[in-house]
Amino acid sequence: MSAEDLAVDAAGGLEAADEPSPQPAFHDASDPSLLPADAPLAMPPQSFSERASRIWPKRRGPSIPRTAVFLGAALMTAAFAYELYGVLSFVQMTPIQLLFLVLSTLTFAWISIGTLSAALGFLPLFAGEKADTIDIPSADGPITSRTALLFPVYHEDAARIAGTISAIAEELASLGKAQAFDVFVLSDTRGAEAGAEEEAAYAELARRLTDTIHVYYRRRIDNTARKSGNIKDWIERFGGAYESFVIFDGDSIMSGVALVRLVRAMERDPSAGLIQTVPKLIGGHTLLQRLMQFAANVYGPATAAGLAFWSKDQGNYWGHNAIIRTAAFAGSAGLPSLPGPPPFGGHIMSHDFVEAMLLQRAGWGVHMAPSVEGSFESMPPSLTDLIVRDRRWSQGNIQHLALLFRTGVPAMGRLHLFMGATSYIVSAVWAASLAVGLVLALQGQQLLPSYFTDSKTLFPIWPVIDPGAAMRLFLATMAVVLLPKALGLALEMKRARRARELFGIPRAVAGVATETVFSMLFAPIMMMTQTASVLQILVGRDAGWNAQRREGAIMELGEAIRFHWPHMLVGAVVTIVCWETSPGLLVWMAPVVLGLALSGPLNWYTSQEAGPALTAVLSTSVDRAPASIVVRTLRHEEMWRDRFASPGRESETTPDATRELVAA
Repeated sequence: MSAEDLAVDAAGGLEAADEPSPQPAFHDASDPSLLPADAPLAMPPQSFSERASRIWPKRRGPSIPRTAVFLGAALMTAAFAYELYGVLSFVQMTPIQLLFLVLSTLTFAWISIGTLSAALGFLPLFAGEKADTIDIPSADGPITSRTALLFPVYHEDAARIAGTISAIAEELASLGKAQAFDVFVLSDTRGAEAGAEEEAAYAELARRLTDTIHVYYRRRIDNTARKSGNIKDWIERFGGAYESFVIFDGDSIMSGVALVRLVRAMERDPSAGLIQTVPKLIGGHTLLQRLMQFAANVYGPATAAGLAFWSKDQGNYWGHNAIIRTAAFAGSAGLPSLPGPPPFGGHIMSHDFVEAMLLQRAGWGVHMAPSVEGSFESMPPSLTDLIVRDRRWSQGNIQHLALLFRTGVPAMGRLHLFMGATSYIVSAVWAASLAVGLVLALQGQQLLPSYFTDSKTLFPIWPVIDPGAAMRLFLATMAVVLLPKALGLALEMKRARRARELFGIPRAVAGVATETVFSMLFAPIMMMTQTASVLQILVGRDAGWNAQRREGAIMELGEAIRFHWPHMLVGAVVTIVCWETSPGLLVWMAPVVLGLALSGPLNWYTSQEAGPALTAVLSTSVDRAPASIVVRTLRHEEMWRDRFASPGRESETTPDATRELVAA
């Protein structure tokens, strides 16, 4: 019987692991010798119904940038609603026309907020300024504090994690700062066999790196509260020994320089509770990954800068690639369980937004540092994997609706929670507006117009449609939708010109055009999947917690069609309805029906490895000139993969040989 099985039996089953005082010998399923001495730090759960005492004085929000974004969006939305009202009410407004007006206006309002935020971020970036909300010093100075690098894992590829850790350790050692950091691999992997293999791998990693950096491993018996519970367990057992900690995701990479700069920034500003970097997407091979990388790395900087500009030190947290002050997090961000069963009750799923809100209300600064280089992550390989991950995220974000009107939630925290939930609800609103618009088109085709109102009149009322208003509405909507892409293109063209890249500007233009076409096809698919997610959540269907697939696997066309047959059926039906109603309506709805009707083949095609032409067109600067930490990580990953495949083989894998290989 395994140690995990013995622990379960001794505790009376996994359910007994929730008891307040588990026996220390059975606290973990892993070998306790792989851990340091305990340094406990209390992390009490916080109340959302009471106002918390502030550690730091109340901060004055950046009213001008925030007002510019939200007031500007309100004015744009009012203009949109006015024009749409003029198009619809050419005789008199009917209830279904009013419903279409409301749904379309809500959708436009959400888009306009994102567009104006990106425009706000574009201005300082185009002027060559940084968008960081906190001063980030260089990596040259000394470090006086200790920092833990946390790798929460759940059935992750041990070779990839080991490669990342050893590459980071080597870079920190080259900076002379490795002794200020410790690494913790915090496992929630299930199953005695999988756990034993994982433990052996990380024990070998710890042994190999013992002269460079301390690597510790712990696997929980009971994975209560998932990732947030994993981090809480670490804080309550070991957090007292570290001033700060950095959380990595399963596909995260951070350079040693970036880590040292973040630690020095925390030391310089004692009121900073969290600093979130903006990871660049890397490592993609499939066409979908190439498209997502291009979009994030070209359009993302303006969007991130805009969010930082109007959030200032009341920003958000994305769950990884961020440094957090341990005492602040332990004292302010303990998460309670919400009343009721999942999906609305139970443990908080999208914990990062809530933890950022709790830090804010205690007065700690929650900062964004978009200019910090050396922070990376990757994307799921296929649309199917993206949708599965998105289903979990949607449940976590919609769960936040239960917190919006609690007394203990501050205004900025409430805004971030609301925007996170709205990002999924708006898909259902858009889908409803399209359905109502289709009904309006059918109604206009089938019903005879009425030229007389109920009141007595000698003259008929002739319907008068203003084609100019309709065209203005269309052009304004397209401008708002496409403006963030245009701003990203402008920044990329400026970067290419400054770097004197051969064919840099034509490649950027071709990349934006290609990505725009695919994003238009993806949009209705994500609209339907997110709408389905919202409906499933509202009827109480829980998303569960499954391991995330990060590596590409060959997808068969039949598999993609089986996954997307509902979307393809809807696309085919809407196509027939539009054609029977009016060929012009089909042209108008073409972007929606094409994406849905082709969703299966589109998923299959984009899950394949991108060809040379598309790879070149969609490449970004981080693809063409990879950062040294990325190259180093890939080399270490392959080295660890070979070593784990042949655990008994001793080759040129000593620390000195490792450094020589990377230097070569």
